[in-house]
Amino acid sequence: MNVIVSPIALLGTSADPPTYGHQALLKGLSNLFPKVVTWASDNPMKNHCASLTQRHELLKTLVKDLAIPHLEIKQELSHSQTIKSIDIAIQCWPGSELVLIIGSDLTEQVPNWVQSKDLLSKARLGIAPREGWPVTKRGLKVLKSIGAKVDVLPLTLPATSSSRVRTKPEPSQIPKSILPLLKEANLYGLSINGQ
Repeated sequence: MNVIVSPIALLGTSADPPTYGHQALLKGLSNLFPKVVTWASDNPMKNHCASLTQRHELLKTLVKDLAIPHLEIKQELSHSQTIKSIDIAIQCWPGSELVLIIGSDLTEQVPNWVQSKDLLSKARLGIAPREGWPVTKRGLKVLKSIGAKVDVLPLTLPATSSSRVRTKPEPSQIPKSILPLLKEANLYGLSINGQ
């Protein structure tokens, strides 16, 4: 007897801070996958402005506000090494097809990740195209050469950027549900008395 296992989309993100881009991605993934799981993580390639605990709370608020039944936040998947997150996911959902979601801006970084070949043997790679970061044939070829099973997702994400918000406060790029939390904690140059 063959058992059909539905794929699970896995999205680890710095969420520093969550933007309308994160919101659009989570909504889009929820339209494509029967289960979407996200978490806030520390990216060793970035300097974070908010603590992991704060970023988790922000992402949790965004997920709650979206109110999509098959979208959940599972912070125990958080690890600075993606391979560790995938190993935890395998324990949580044994036998499930795991699809690690990345933005197209990260395509060329994946081969440099810790144990990237092992990671790519355990999960498919779902690439979400970001405006301004086209998915290139060269990038796909490199990924496939190290064993990646790649799906370019039928999504187009806005050019919003957490790094831009960190350097220049842009309340217009931040979902309304988390803006009060940012102002209350005086994060990213936003404050109750300021912007």
